[in-house]
Amino acid sequence: MKKQLEKLIKEYRDLQPLDEDCKKKLDKKFRLEFNYNSNHLEGNTLTYGETELLLLFDQTKGNHELRELEEMKAHDVALMLIKEEAADKEKPLTEKFIKDLNQTILVRPFWKDAITSEGQSTRRQIKIGEYKEFPNSVIQANGEIFEYASPQETPILMAELLQWYNDEVTKGEFSAIELAALLHYRYIRIHPFDDGNGRVARLLVNYVLYYNDLPPVIIKTSDKREYLRALQQADTGDLQAFINYMIQQLAWSLDLSTKAAKGESVEEQDDWEKQLSLLKKGLGDKNGNVTKKTKVTVSKIYDDIIIPFISLYESKLEQFDNLFLTRNSGLEYNQDGNPFIANNLNDSLKLLLEWCSRTNELNRKEYTTNLSLRNTFSILRNPYKEVYINTFNIQILLGENAYAIKYNNKTTTKLYSEFLTTSEMNSIISDIGKDLLKKIETAINS
Repeated sequence: MKKQLEKLIKEYRDLQPLDEDCKKKLDKKFRLEFNYNSNHLEGNTLTYGETELLLLFDQTKGNHELRELEEMKAHDVALMLIKEEAADKEKPLTEKFIKDLNQTILVRPFWKDAITSEGQSTRRQIKIGEYKEFPNSVIQANGEIFEYASPQETPILMAELLQWYNDEVTKGEFSAIELAALLHYRYIRIHPFDDGNGRVARLLVNYVLYYNDLPPVIIKTSDKREYLRALQQADTGDLQAFINYMIQQLAWSLDLSTKAAKGESVEEQDDWEKQLSLLKKGLGDKNGNVTKKTKVTVSKIYDDIIIPFISLYESKLEQFDNLFLTRNSGLEYNQDGNPFIANNLNDSLKLLLEWCSRTNELNRKEYTTNLSLRNTFSILRNPYKEVYINTFNIQILLGENAYAIKYNNKTTTKLYSEFLTTSEMNSIISDIGKDLLKKIETAINS
């Protein structure tokens, strides 16, 4: 993995300096990606398009709290600050700068719900740019409490962290990404502020990379689970797991930068939400004619509708998994009676797509008319009970002029020139979740 990264870094540096147009395009891409994803990891609800509208055109749309808009713009300012700070190679990293980052991204003091050491609910004022005054330990998914540094320990540990970091810069024993990953991890273990620690950690990672004349890394919202898993592995002593994760993210950024330097597109073809405009252009007809079902349109429906919908649906279904011992998922092609069975729908879809790609003499995707999604949850954990709960059959239908998602006698239909929005996907999945919850409650009480 290290050798491959070194190769990518060499290729990237050999292509420097970038021409001005290329640099602007790449800077815009990284700016939007980093601000959008880093804030989304912490619960900000602005879409990618709304982020672009706000940061590039200073316009807003949608129903969002003022704080979300302010923090998105402030995070963009913080990104500019780390670039400026990293440009001075003689200047060490300081606690004051880290406090300034926290103050910048949080904008102004605010009140937040909290839990006291006795387990009672309370509200506390978040003081921006100041180290925490109260413990900020968290309850993990397994119910255990994870202890960060105490308020009393925090100033000492932060001073030690900065001393360690600046010493390591001088020694030069770690690569840039290794040092960035270790700084992130050691900082997060302290959790010095009442809020904004994750965003500051990711800003510090990119400060280190900018300092070493490398592109920033983007921890994507879609990759949140792997990001947290790598941090948890580091908690058990496997720091290399987190370093390897960060190496993978830097490799993505280097690859994107190299493509840009070679004049290739920096847009990601698999990013369905950000490709809305391309989808409309690709499937729609400028003269208003109805787009017919073809190999191209069906392929786009798979990439931009089916795969994202199943991924979103699966992420919601996973919330029920801990209630049961097992779950089987099935995806049936054209009602042929031979569903692709796996532990989850994402894996079922992979099996289907692999099967399609193996059938060279016939494009199975093009001839898709019906995909049926089924899930069976088996045996309740607590109370232990042998029950089998099936989700209602969900069908994705592809007709001659339109596609549809059908669930429980409700059908959402779209022309091939029309886009199924995230809101519409969430609405369908919300109905499924409510019905599934009712089934579980009935099974428990019967």
